[in-house]
Amino acid sequence: MIRFILASLAAAIMLTTASCTRSGAAENAKPEDVAAASDTGSVKDTYSDSAATDSGKNTLFGIPLDSYNITTGKVKRNQFIASILAAQGVDWNDIEKLLNDNRETFDPRKVRTGSSYSVLTSKDTLNRPEYLIYQHDPRVAYVFSLKDTLAIYRHDAEIKRLLRYSSGTINTSLWEAAQENNLNPNLSAELSEIYAWTIDFFGLQKGDRFKVIYEEDFIGEESVGIRRVHAAEFEHAGSTIYAIPFIQDSVMSFFDTTGASLRKAFLKAPLRYSRISSRFSGGRMHPILKIVRAHHGVDYAAPLGTPVLAIGDGRVTSTAYENGSGRIVRITHNSVYSTAYMHLSRFGPGIASGVYVKQGQVIGYVGSSGLSTGPHLDFRFYRNGSAIDPLKVEAPPVNPVAPEAMEQFSKVADGYINLLATIKY
Repeated sequence: MIRFILASLAAAIMLTTASCTRSGAAENAKPEDVAAASDTGSVKDTYSDSAATDSGKNTLFGIPLDSYNITTGKVKRNQFIASILAAQGVDWNDIEKLLNDNRETFDPRKVRTGSSYSVLTSKDTLNRPEYLIYQHDPRVAYVFSLKDTLAIYRHDAEIKRLLRYSSGTINTSLWEAAQENNLNPNLSAELSEIYAWTIDFFGLQKGDRFKVIYEEDFIGEESVGIRRVHAAEFEHAGSTIYAIPFIQDSVMSFFDTTGASLRKAFLKAPLRYSRISSRFSGGRMHPILKIVRAHHGVDYAAPLGTPVLAIGDGRVTSTAYENGSGRIVRITHNSVYSTAYMHLSRFGPGIASGVYVKQGQVIGYVGSSGLSTGPHLDFRFYRNGSAIDPLKVEAPPVNPVAPEAMEQFSKVADGYINLLATIKY
């Protein structure tokens, strides 16, 4: 079964270059099962990842770098490529022609603040700009030819996709565990999304640990993102929860070993990363009013502007500024449950009364509006109109594996469980 799973994984990684790396070593892994087992590092050179080298010569996209003086910079806020070119002495008529003739290749309206660029000028006394290289992101670069023929060329970096086996043990948080094990920080986000309905990531305990099999994209030696998680194992509070992928009704979802979906009716929390600063209570000292009164919600302390997510599908019933609650979004999920999100700095894109939202959709951003001592989210959960403790809500699983598919699912689950067992902590 392990060979069956590996064959499936190999089929999913049909790129120009593909290999396997592991952060946590796998026991009993055979050479034919794992192509390579080296950790990946990172490099800081902005352009070397996308560079085309000619027989060891110092070239970039075919341009001999030794022939030019090179000036580098970053795109400033509200700065345009046209103004960067003009500052280097390029004639405005040439800039207009260059951008107009190459509109299908390059859209100057999509230039990103903070992106890097390099200007290559001749080494003679004229110091004439001959190329501008704009690195839009790690995957895409644009070369502006400013010589006799004005042109813009797009260069897509070669993506190397690696199949990785990693593990980690929690000391403080999932994100820090990823850092301690030299893992891409996006992996913690992927795992938190997969387990968002079954694990309270604000209640992780020291000694909790995880194993995961996933695909990661690299340009040269630099990671540029997690492509896909194939399977995972998370030990939390004495229980082991597997995440087994299975396609049902043409949709891939993650299930536990019983065939129950890891996706439940509600997320465990409306924020990905924060800490609980105040819990549900029948009586607490209000930090501003200095009186004891009930606190029918959970406060999540988080940086200003942190996205706030709808914990379940539903319809927005109110977006308003409600006195001490500040900016608030209210959502009705069904005939029984509703939620409220308070003290927001602003509402999410398109969020208005009457709008239908999906689970995990951004409905606002953490703020300090209303009666608040600092940026946080006051989250309220209601059952039949009465406030209940959000941390004690038990939502039933949805879309379990169909009975007629259980035999096939069990084979897939056994294969992944055996493969995960080969990974060391």
